[in-house]
Amino acid sequence: MVVRPLLLRALIMGPPGSGKGTISSRIVKHFALKHLSSGDLLRENMNKGTEIGIIAKTYIDQGRLIPDDIMTQLMLNELQTLEQHHLLLDGFPRTVPQAEALEKRCPIDTVIDLDVPFETIQQRLTARWIHPASGRVYNLEFNPPKVPGTDDITGEPLVQRDDDKPETIMKRLKSYEAETRPVLEYYRRKRVLESFSGTETDKIWPHVHRFLQTKLPDVSQKETAAPD
Repeated sequence: MVVRPLLLRALIMGPPGSGKGTISSRIVKHFALKHLSSGDLLRENMNKGTEIGIIAKTYIDQGRLIPDDIMTQLMLNELQTLEQHHLLLDGFPRTVPQAEALEKRCPIDTVIDLDVPFETIQQRLTARWIHPASGRVYNLEFNPPKVPGTDDITGEPLVQRDDDKPETIMKRLKSYEAETRPVLEYYRRKRVLESFSGTETDKIWPHVHRFLQTKLPDVSQKETAAPD
C-alpha cells in the first residue's frame, strides 16, 4: 500500500532545451499540480508594475542577476496563495540560499531532475531558425522548411537568433550547470532528488509518470474513465 502525502511539494529542474516545459505541462495535466514558474511570475509582476516587479526589472535591464532575497520574497509571497494545492515549482530555487529559505517555509518533497546531455540540447536548439517578419519558427529536425533556408510562405530567407547559435547555447548550458549543481547536491543530501536521464522527452516522460504515480493518483485517467 502506498502512503501518499497530504500535499505534494515538487520541484522540476533541467537546463534550457531539456524538455522541462513539455514535462511540466504533462505533470500538471496528469496530476493536477499547480505550476509555479519563477520566469512567468517575474514577467507578470514586471508587466503589472508591482513594487517587486519594478525592482527586478532594474536588475534585468542592467544585465545583472536578481538578488536571492528579491527572488525569494517574490516566490514565497506567491506560495502563500497556493498553500492548499499540490505544487510544481519551476525555476526556483536556483541557488542554495534560495533553497534554504524555501525549506523553512515550504519543504520540498520531490525534485525531478531532467538529465539531458548538453550535446543533445545543443543539437535541438541550433536546429531552430525563424522568419523574422512573421515570427514563424522552423526546426531542421522536426519541422524543416520546404526549401532549405527559406520561409515556406514568402520565400524570404530564414535567420538564426543569436540565442540559438552553438557558442551562445553552450555558454548558457555551462552557466546553468555551474549555478544549479550546488542546488542538486543540496537536495541529493536531503534524499529527495530523482534524476531522469535520456535524449528524448517522450522517452523520459513515462519514467517521470511512473515515479509520480507513487506519490499521487493520475487524475487524467479518472476523467477518461468517468461516464458521460
